[in-house]
Formats: sequence, structure tokens, C-alpha cells
Amino acid sequence: MHQERRRLLKSAVAVLCATAFVPAPAQSTPIRLAMIETLSGPFANTGEAVFRNLVWAAERVNARGGIKLPGGARPLAIARYDSKGQSEEALSALRAAIDDGVTFVTQGNSSAVAAVLLDALNKHNEREPARRVLYLNYSAVDPILTNEKCSFWHYRFDAHADMRMAALMEVLKDDKAVGRVYLLGQDYSFGQAVLREARRQLAVMRPDVAIVGDELHPMGRIKDFLPYAAKIKASGANAVVTGNWGNDLTLLVKAAREAGFEGKFYTFYGNALGAPAAIGDAGIGKVIAVADWLPNLPTAQSEAFYRDFRERYPKPADDYVHMRMQLMVEALVQSIEKAGSLDAASVGLALEQASVTLSGQSARMRAADHQVQQTLVVGVMDRQGAPGVKFDVEGSGYGFRVIKQVAAARAELPTSCIMQRPTL
Repeated sequence: MHQERRRLLKSAVAVLCATAFVPAPAQSTPIRLAMIETLSGPFANTGEAVFRNLVWAAERVNARGGIKLPGGARPLAIARYDSKGQSEEALSALRAAIDDGVTFVTQGNSSAVAAVLLDALNKHNEREPARRVLYLNYSAVDPILTNEKCSFWHYRFDAHADMRMAALMEVLKDDKAVGRVYLLGQDYSFGQAVLREARRQLAVMRPDVAIVGDELHPMGRIKDFLPYAAKIKASGANAVVTGNWGNDLTLLVKAAREAGFEGKFYTFYGNALGAPAAIGDAGIGKVIAVADWLPNLPTAQSEAFYRDFRERYPKPADDYVHMRMQLMVEALVQSIEKAGSLDAASVGLALEQASVTLSGQSARMRAADHQVQQTLVVGVMDRQGAPGVKFDVEGSGYGFRVIKQVAAARAELPTSCIMQRPTL
């Protein structure tokens, strides 16, 4: 009985202490970041994975006292809006977010959706300057978004497709085992951009390589990739270059394994969302992925960052963390505090000068086109426990060993953006 009373007293004291040190923002109106993403349908797992990243980033901001403004600190909250993977639904979600009074929206898991949202935001901000909105993009990497379609209201925190391809080519150019390449991608703006840039960079970096396949497939509609895998194997390719993501990547690598394809996969997203588990032992030394950060980056700060995330989300299925999303939230908070207000134009002017560092990783926004500049890494799949593979992915037993780090200055590419800035 006495032990139970002591336990209850200890719990009560803990609650009182926690209450005493709750930061002031807990009683303030939250600043909402609206996530417009696929939360239902075949790509729902990708939207939920992003949501977990954003929630974790917001929790970190709130734990240190929230966003500091002249009227007092305020917490950051993530508001969910389901685009269902469709452009029209995304537009409806955007309208709902604006009607809810949101100033900051974020999206990334489709360049086609990103382009539609960007056009809509440009028109809205011109029509209603009193309700202007900023768009933060964490994954939509069609280069056009920060080139021909660049906008003051849009800020991209991922390396675009050409930058990612250049990082992959840093590895492929020295891979003399690759002589025949099959290009395969999703048939929409991003997938088309990946294949276009692969052709261009292969011609420059590896003119000796033969492209033995070059095709696009419907996005999110293929349930059986075995016919594609059979063509890849029959072509004699010893490498596949693909920008596929989500189920389109997982099903592709599963089919390739079943078909007996023994070549390499040069991927944009082969390091997450089921792909490592799908390909299994066949991917050891063969699946190569480019990213802004990988869990096995050999630094103490990086390891601590990853361990903190896994402590917050311990389920293997939830193991999807991206440094760029954390840096994006940090940049937004920094810019709101620098602007001293929630006015979209004021925050935007601060955001285009943002420079943030977290757990040893840094990002700098380039004002010319609002394309973030950051180090990129390339990793190769291996069994957990192998040298350089301390952590696996999603409990699969497989992780990615970092084989190349591409400094931000080397990853940077020119832009054709002609930025039109608003007047305050």
C-alpha cells in the first residue's frame, strides 16, 4: 500500500512539474502548417509517412517554446488535408485550407499536383493579397517548378530531379560493370523529367553505355510489373534507372526479383517504403539510392537524430525519416520569427534567405529560384551489420551504406528562373 501511495505521489509531482514547465504557446492559438497530401488510396502510406515527419518537427519546435512573435510565442500545428492523389482533390483541399485561415501550406508527393497547386496559389495571391499563402515543397522535384514555373510563393526543400540524377551519376560514371541501361518511370511530369535527364547525363558522363529500354508506365495503376521485369531482363540490361516511388517502386523491384533480374537499380527512392524488404538479398550491393540524408551517415549527430526519431516512432513500419522535412520546418520557423509576423510576403522574403542547420546537416535557400541547396548522399543497399550499415530500414534487415557525399556547391545547378517579387 505504501509503495502504491509513493508511486501515485511521484506521478502527481511529475504532472505538476510538467505543467509548471509547459511553454507559453500551449495557451496560444497555433500557427498551422497545412499538409495537402495523399492520405487515402494506393499511395496513402506516403502521405502518412510525411505526416509523421512534420508532426515530429512541430513537436521539437513546441518543446523549445514554440514560434516567437512580438505578441508572444505560439505553437506550431500540422493540419491534414487529403488530396486522395488527385489534382482536383488537391485544389479542393487548398481551398479548404485557405478558408480555414491557413497561411502556410506544404505538399510534395507529386510534381503534377505541385504544378496545379502552384498555379492556383499564384492566382489566389494575386486576387486576394490580404489572404496570401506560401507553399513549401518537400518532395515534388520536377525541375520546371524552380525554373520556368518558378514563383515567389513557392519554396522547394528537396533537390530537384536533375540535381538528384547528377548525384547518382557521380556513382554510375565510375561503375564499369554497367554497360547497358534500362530507363523506366512513371508517366507524369516528374517521371518524364527523370528519364529525360538520365538520357542527357548518360550521353555526357557515360557515352559508352547503351540505353536498351526507355519507357513510361501509368502512375499508380500497374498491379503486376512482371511484364516490365521480363522486358528488362530480356533486354540484357545490367542496370535500371528509375524515379519510381511508393507502390510503383515496391512492385517493380518485387517483380524484378521474381523474374530473376540480377542487375542494379539506380533509384531516387529505393531506400524506403517497402523497397528494401521487397528486393531482399538480391539488392545487396545492387540497389543504389540518392537522398538528402541517410540514417547510416557516419557522424554522431546524425546517429543521435535517427535514434531520436525511432524513439518517437518505434514501429518498423513507421521508419521513414527525411532530414529535408525537418530542415524545412526549421526554415519556416526561423523566417516567421525574422519577419515578426505571419504576413506571407514578409515571411517569404525572410524564407528566401533562410539558412538552417540541424544535427550537423545544413540547408540554404537560394533566393534566385527558391531551390534549397544542401549536401546529397548516395547509398548502396547491404545487410544490417555489414560495415557502414548500423541501421536497417523499416525492420527489413537491410540498410544503406553511404558511398558518396556530394557537397552542396557541387550539387548546385544553374536556373532559368526569372523571379517576380511582390511589393509589401
